[in-house]
Amino acid sequence: MFWLKKVLSQLVMPIPLTVLLLLIAGLLWRSQRQLLLKFGKVSLSLAITVLLLCSQSQVSYWLTDSLESRYSPNNQLKTGSCVVMVLGSGNLEKPELTAVQQLSATALARLSEGIRQLNLGQGCTLVVSGYSGGQQPTPHASIMANAAVELGVNPANIIKFEQPKDTIEEAYALQQLIGQQPFTLVTSATHMPRAMSIFTQLGMQPQPAPTNFIAHKGFWWRLDAEQLHASQRSIHEYVGMLWLSIKGLKQHTPRETI
Repeated sequence: MFWLKKVLSQLVMPIPLTVLLLLIAGLLWRSQRQLLLKFGKVSLSLAITVLLLCSQSQVSYWLTDSLESRYSPNNQLKTGSCVVMVLGSGNLEKPELTAVQQLSATALARLSEGIRQLNLGQGCTLVVSGYSGGQQPTPHASIMANAAVELGVNPANIIKFEQPKDTIEEAYALQQLIGQQPFTLVTSATHMPRAMSIFTQLGMQPQPAPTNFIAHKGFWWRLDAEQLHASQRSIHEYVGMLWLSIKGLKQHTPRETI
């Protein structure tokens, strides 16, 4: 179910969808049947439209800011013991690089904010998460933990969840650890609405600390890959929230991963 969800969700992302529509148009372009030829022309028009709209700054900003504006940066000082949960992202694995250098830009932004949240309190615990992705030997959580140590975090204050594949599994893992205790939740600003929904549906008390804000306005006539990337990330979140509203958390059960 996990991989099926991943594959199906890709079909509505701007880039894969554009490629799929172009392939359909190419296959049908020389068809002798008028209905198929018309369908090919429609596919080509849709491909161009999707690419233009998602690369255009106003459309991209509207998609992205509608997610990122829901939660403000967290500058609240923390009292007593606290838990800071940094959701996983991605990394490459090259032994010749430091752990910090192996993190993706998104993962580094999340970890940096997580460490900033630690510094707003005393004796806080940093929780990092993420599995290996099935393509590399080291879990993402281990790379994140090593990077945190390189950035000055005491290893004794770090907890790793090395098996969760997605946010729902991360939420269940943290619930097993802290129950209903309040905690600080760190993730990308575009992902924060869906993450908050998942954790609160489990009866947990997340305090949002969004980071990695990517919404920005540009000239209306300018089309670029950065805006396309922002649109794709935002559409991914809308699809994820739709899936969550349909399936809920009933299809997932807690894993004994701690």
